[in-house]
Amino acid sequence: MEAREGGRIVDEDAVIARVRAGEPEAYAQLVRAHTGLALRAAAALGAGADAEDVVQQAFFKAYCSLGRFRDGAAFRPWLLSIVANETRNTVRTALRQRTLAGREAALVEAEPLIPESADPATAALETERRTALLTALESLGEEHRLVVTYRYLLEMDESETAQALGWPRGTVKSRLNRALRKLSRLLPDFGPHRERLEELEKQQEPQGPQRQRARKGGDEHE
Repeated sequence: MEAREGGRIVDEDAVIARVRAGEPEAYAQLVRAHTGLALRAAAALGAGADAEDVVQQAFFKAYCSLGRFRDGAAFRPWLLSIVANETRNTVRTALRQRTLAGREAALVEAEPLIPESADPATAALETERRTALLTALESLGEEHRLVVTYRYLLEMDESETAQALGWPRGTVKSRLNRALRKLSRLLPDFGPHRERLEELEKQQEPQGPQRQRARKGGDEHE
């Protein structure tokens, strides 16, 4: 598997092999390649001001668990599953409820999605749309919020999302379908993001005879 570090391609399998062979400093390449995404994940899942601490702890736990990491597997979803667990533990231990404003600020600080060169009016509209999305996400149940966060905000594919959340792919598909339908009702004027939501929703929609079987299978996972 490969990842990008500052524009360079990182061969994850080779790096992990080096760490296992007694070269722990090689792990820094994986840290640099995945820190931005890990911070966004922690922030989106509610870590707030603790996002950096959560990510540091997640990288440490991932390092300690490399001996159990399956050869040839993707490192990113495996790491994000650890980030998700660490975020839940942190939030529960601290007994805090993260506000929408705090989550939005943490997401922007973790990895800005709007270029500084963007037109101010365009940037303001994009910020408004992202705030609307986060507001709508807050109204979803935890499982639906998680699947949309991984597939939409973190742009992970179906297989990676299933691995990160520890769900069967059929469960990811059915929960994402339901979540996107709810978001489509909540965000009727969501502009470009609405188009992306509709695109994802179409990808989840079974065709022909598969429709009834998929719906039945999805209900069993709910």
